[in-house]
Amino acid sequence: MGIPAWIWFVIAAVAAVAGLALLMTDRARESSRNRERARWAELRGWQYVDEDEELPREWSGGAIGYFGAEAAVNVVAGSTFTSDGRRPVFVFDIVADGVIPSVIVAVRCNRVQPVLLELWLASVPFQRTEMPELLGPVGQRYAFADEVAAGRALVTQELVEAADALGGDVGVAWIEQEWVLASVAPNVGPSRLERLLRDLGEIADIIDPSEEAMEERYVPAQAPGVEPPAADPSDTEVDEPGVNTPGEGVNR
Repeated sequence: MGIPAWIWFVIAAVAAVAGLALLMTDRARESSRNRERARWAELRGWQYVDEDEELPREWSGGAIGYFGAEAAVNVVAGSTFTSDGRRPVFVFDIVADGVIPSVIVAVRCNRVQPVLLELWLASVPFQRTEMPELLGPVGQRYAFADEVAAGRALVTQELVEAADALGGDVGVAWIEQEWVLASVAPNVGPSRLERLLRDLGEIADIIDPSEEAMEERYVPAQAPGVEPPAADPSDTEVDEPGVNTPGEGVNR
């Protein structure tokens, strides 16, 4: 005895209602995320746009390449302070195959970096077509670079520690052109994004220090217990009578 047609009709109707309910739930969640992102941008005095199809094309590495990002939505553009000054930032959701797999946070440096460097968590299935070359494990992550020598030069202990501090929800952080970027789950809120911006700002300061920071970093330190050499009296300059030293007694 076959199943009555009305039972199939009921099953189809229930499936349609369930699908519609899921769709409405997803849209409500997305609408809530849009409003939250827009309010956050307004509070920070930053710009917000619903969609930007061109923005993901600025990059090819990290989560952008892994997911095959087709567009950026819920885009926030502004700037934030780091210890080396103010830096431009972007925060946006990427769209791939009609879904939002990730939020991208990006902080801009002042100089273009000579290498694409990706730092993937070991727990993330990061393999994709045309991966950069594996450099090896660095801290809690695996490093990949499109140029091995430049990549190794960029991976300092300071950078490794800063990358480890990003957190286990950051699947990948990467350096591309003049940007430091990271990928985090799409359901994170403004407070998490604020912390991630600060952390990426620290990485930007490491790989792109200001001239003042460079001078402080490379000034040789005085060895402990070593007194500076005494001045040689013969090297002391003595002003001759009647001769003005620069800046003294001169009308300008």
